[in-house]
Amino acid sequence: MKTEPTDREAATRPQAGRDWRQVARVYQERARQYDAWYEDSLLFAIELEALLAIGEELPRPRLEIGAGPGRFGARLGVDVALDPAPAALQLARQRGMMAVVGIGEELPIRSRQIGTVFLLFTLCFLADPRQVFRECARVLGPGGRLVTGLVPGLSAWGELLTRKKHQGNPYYRYAEFRTIARWTEMLAECGLEVTDARSTLFQAPEKLQRHEKPRHGTDERAGFCVLVARVKETAP
Repeated sequence: MKTEPTDREAATRPQAGRDWRQVARVYQERARQYDAWYEDSLLFAIELEALLAIGEELPRPRLEIGAGPGRFGARLGVDVALDPAPAALQLARQRGMMAVVGIGEELPIRSRQIGTVFLLFTLCFLADPRQVFRECARVLGPGGRLVTGLVPGLSAWGELLTRKKHQGNPYYRYAEFRTIARWTEMLAECGLEVTDARSTLFQAPEKLQRHEKPRHGTDERAGFCVLVARVKETAP
């Protein structure tokens, strides 16, 4: 989540005409600028700690969809970085990950081959989140986990980024911020159930001054929430 680079119910509807190529273009053109933002970033440190606080060992191999320059992936032990922006992937490759050009809607991976899928800061850009969730469920092997990182749409941070979107911010022009409840419903619709969660970033955007420890569970007031999900077991 970046402060630079809701319509509350409107944020639950797909944005007409949105295409992954439009979203990828800004990260292709501004890959190094976007990557440099993470240096000494308090937001990055807060969000990363929430991800590292997951209470279970995440199986390998680990894939990140929408990995960008690989800042989070490098700290989370990601093996394969997937992104539609080659310039960003070049930076991820330099951080030790296998780089693959692709999109979450059509994962170039055989079924049941992945231990953990990370989907961080990418959910808000997806024109068809359910298709991506179904692909994640398809590639996860036995005991696999999907780890999502999201900005709750009705939080102060979600409302700030929605305003930036309407103001034409290039990083958020195509973003949509939904509630945690809505994301959880969509995961369930695609055969995935949430098993763990962390919430953080309760400071208001204009008052962000100190590090925060993540809290267990979900909270729509949080600026960042981590959901861990697994494929639902089918009845025998």
